[in-house]
Amino acid sequence: MATVCSISGELPQQPVVSRKSGNVYEKRLIEAYISENGTEPTTGAPLTTEDLLDIQGAHTVRPRPPELTSIPALLGAFQQEWDALALEVFTLQQNLAQTRQELSTALYQNDAAVRVIARLTQERDTAREALRNINVAGPAAQSTNGDAMHVDSRPLPDAVQARIVSTQQELMKTRRKRPVPAEWATPDTISLFKPVRTVETSCSDPSFLSVRKSKSTAIIGSRHGGAYTISLADGTVSTVASNADAITAGTWVGSRIAIGTSSGKVKIIENGDEVASFGSHTGQVTGLSLHPSGEILASVSSDKTYAIYDLKQNQSVTQVQASSDGHLLATGGRNGQLQIFEVNSGSVGGVFELGAPATAICFSENGTWVATATKGSTAASIWDLRKTGAEGLIHTLEVGHDITSLDWDYTAQYLLIGGSAGITVKQYTKSTKLWSEPFKAPLSSVGLGWGDSAQSIISVDSQGLTTALSST
Repeated sequence: MATVCSISGELPQQPVVSRKSGNVYEKRLIEAYISENGTEPTTGAPLTTEDLLDIQGAHTVRPRPPELTSIPALLGAFQQEWDALALEVFTLQQNLAQTRQELSTALYQNDAAVRVIARLTQERDTAREALRNINVAGPAAQSTNGDAMHVDSRPLPDAVQARIVSTQQELMKTRRKRPVPAEWATPDTISLFKPVRTVETSCSDPSFLSVRKSKSTAIIGSRHGGAYTISLADGTVSTVASNADAITAGTWVGSRIAIGTSSGKVKIIENGDEVASFGSHTGQVTGLSLHPSGEILASVSSDKTYAIYDLKQNQSVTQVQASSDGHLLATGGRNGQLQIFEVNSGSVGGVFELGAPATAICFSENGTWVATATKGSTAASIWDLRKTGAEGLIHTLEVGHDITSLDWDYTAQYLLIGGSAGITVKQYTKSTKLWSEPFKAPLSSVGLGWGDSAQSIISVDSQGLTTALSST
């Protein structure tokens, strides 16, 4: 019994059978299918021409269908095929017209979406520009660019101004002529510094380190929340603040602790309890500094404002780093400028071009210098506050690695410089007006400070590991 081809459904002229499935095929059709797909049409299994066996048998003569045995029947068949072709062409034209309509609609919607996005982008940029010129703490202040610091227009209370002036006058009498204390560390002592105590803390990703020199106690804060004190005498670690927000700045306020958070709050902690909280900023607090009087605190924020707090009254009164006489504030902006503000008036006393965003700012105790470090730089710059512009840059101290923190000692002769690749001490000798380097160690640091009488250095790395260095 003859078997039809499994592809065409007709009797094959050259029948072959698949060894794998036993199906019969027209040889030319199955070979063409294999060359294109490499599989068997009916099962989808892999198939090659070697798997085909020719079927020997009598040549099959396909009979002509009855409808094709006469000319009228042929014409009728041709008419049916023509009608079918015409219907197929009509259907294709309909589908083409529908596709064109859908494409036109999609292109129109895309064009409309692009116009809406462009309008929203323009409105966003306009709103951002407007926000740059808004004074968060009061009426709009004059600003030269989007990175300028906005100053609260409210004047400081008379009592606060009086404290600032009296402290300045008192310190100005002695700060430049005061002798180096007898117990102060010498360059030879500093050159012998080595790690003497290492304390592991649970502080991950530290944001700052502040040293309470009189008690040899340090505090560190975590960007994941939490502040911890470390006793340098015995290595005891205590948790003094648990905070849901990241702690981004901090400093000692006598026996109390001031911390700044990513939500813009400034909190005063005493014996583990929060005794005051200020919400002056809309952006994260990036710096805190205590006035030399010990009664005034200043904070600076990413919202381009600074705030001043009266700690006696625990209230807000109007990178910040207070100068040695408490008369000036210094802020470093993302625009690469160091701006010096007069605290009492809030006016800009000077502007220095750093060339890049500041990563550290520190006033010297002589009242005339400020040290800065910038992003991407491997050198600390020393600026003279008595000069302006480019003339203010008096020295550049190369350390060979990035700089994350700076700290002058009380005598203004040692500048402590820390970064991810090392700690360096630079010394200024007043008699020769030259700089030297009595100490350098490959110890990673994200925050550091001098110990009592500059007899030690305290440093914390990015993992919260705190190290004390001294000569004994």
